[in-house]
Amino acid sequence: MTSLYVDRRGITLKADGEALVFYENGERVGTVPLAPLSRVFMRGDVTLSSALLGKLGERGIGVVVLSGRKAVPTMLLGRPHNDAARRVAQYRQSLDADFCLRFSRAIVEAKLRAQAAFLDERRESELRSRYLLTLSLRRVNGSIAAIDAQTRIASLRGLEGAAAAAYFEGFGDLLPNRLNFSGRNRRPPRDPVNAVLSLGYTLLHAEAVLALYGSGLDPFVGFYHTLDFARESLACDLVEPLRVEIDKHVLMLFRSEKLRPEDFSHSELGCLLGKAGRARFYAEWEQLAARLRKLLAENVADVANAIGLAAAPVSDSADDGSDGAEVASSELDAGGNGDGF
Repeated sequence: MTSLYVDRRGITLKADGEALVFYENGERVGTVPLAPLSRVFMRGDVTLSSALLGKLGERGIGVVVLSGRKAVPTMLLGRPHNDAARRVAQYRQSLDADFCLRFSRAIVEAKLRAQAAFLDERRESELRSRYLLTLSLRRVNGSIAAIDAQTRIASLRGLEGAAAAAYFEGFGDLLPNRLNFSGRNRRPPRDPVNAVLSLGYTLLHAEAVLALYGSGLDPFVGFYHTLDFARESLACDLVEPLRVEIDKHVLMLFRSEKLRPEDFSHSELGCLLGKAGRARFYAEWEQLAARLRKLLAENVADVANAIGLAAAPVSDSADDGSDGAEVASSELDAGGNGDGF
């Protein structure tokens, strides 16, 4: 399965049999078969026919509209999963403080271990940055060691934040100096690296939302990220350990000069990636996106299983005192807090 990225003004999309047809100024300019598509991403002044929306929905193909210069995502979903019992179990567990704490520890540990592995890998090959990477790695490992001692989700967030500061200090030393990266910033991003990190995190978050809807879970009800208006908190939970995949990809794009500072503009909206740069970004994105979807599918399944086990009633024949509520950290090895927007 693959994704289609439409980033061109004045395009109209229609359905023609089993194909997606592109029109410009009333003329047919191209077709794409529907069969291999799993996602359609659109940006700019693109028009869709209602017949096409119906066909996409029937096939479970998600449509993500990236609106405005900030590329704020709006999602049109295919037919959702019909197991309401799974969502009821999710809502019940979201009110269980012990379950939420165990889940949150697992999510934070998975994220920090992924960051530590990336720093350690780079430390072996980046002689110029080895000293700073070693310091960053030491601080991240210190945060990992303190996870099990945290008894509140709020303190876990503080631990995660401290580790993120250390991680991005090491990450920044791997980038060319002319990119002016001095740490993670957002809303708006103020430099090219943060602009692309935000775009990547946004696309990852959208994929997580679509995966959760497809599995019968509610993206808005999380366990580490609590309820917040208009925020898909469970999607935020799930993408947390996968952010490092975006970071690696962004590092590759800039070090290979597939993206360069001249691809960006600056305004009151922050640092923005231009159209030519976006075309190169999307051309490189799909291979990573396929891996991300696989990881998300695995972890959504793990979360659904964890929720089901925790919510299951104790069998009358059980005699070992187990209530089936333990969630192993190893089950939750991927997942984001949505702060890339």
